[in-house]
Amino acid sequence: MSHSSAQVSQLLPALFRNFDEEQRLCVLHLGPPRQDTLDFFSTRRCRLHIVDLFAELPLPAEQDTSHGLTAHLRELLQFPAATVFDICLFWDLFNYLDATALRALLEILGPCLGASTVAHGFSVHNPRTPEQAMLYGINGADAISMRSRPAAVPGYSPHSQNRLLELLECFQLERTVLLTDKRLEMLLRARVPQESAPQTRAAQAGAARGRRASA
Repeated sequence: MSHSSAQVSQLLPALFRNFDEEQRLCVLHLGPPRQDTLDFFSTRRCRLHIVDLFAELPLPAEQDTSHGLTAHLRELLQFPAATVFDICLFWDLFNYLDATALRALLEILGPCLGASTVAHGFSVHNPRTPEQAMLYGINGADAISMRSRPAAVPGYSPHSQNRLLELLECFQLERTVLLTDKRLEMLLRARVPQESAPQTRAAQAGAARGRRASA
């Protein structure tokens, strides 16, 4: 039986810092949903878009798809039209996507990022770090739950930190925390030109309150 534990996160609170509790959030969760995560978001006005991409690993090579890797991923993700995510939870997915797959994912996700979109994920301090196949969840506003997976996840081939940042073209790194087991916890913010950035629902709600207050 796998052991479950909770780890205090210095970065998780920053995901919610700019969103009022009554605001409706649109959250992308790329991984298997744990019950504690569902319980956490059930206390907020929230729309969760959950896709377990880990269950699709390893992703096929471009030449092994009938219509291209990007189209293959688009079918898996099925983002609703005009969706703009407030929060993206990647967990440690980046460690299992090669450069081609990661670029394809971000090509699809890019139009769904707004000026206030923030994201959270894990990478490694050193790409030679052995795999730690974990299931992650949100245990509280500042705590992440972890449980060992019953088996390794196919495709583990982490990028160096510099290489990963090069590939994450539509995100900028806000902060990292080096954990004791050599994992890097990352806080990311969408890199979207202000004049073309769609506003998230939460940002629109905040702007509306500001206009009412100044009226």
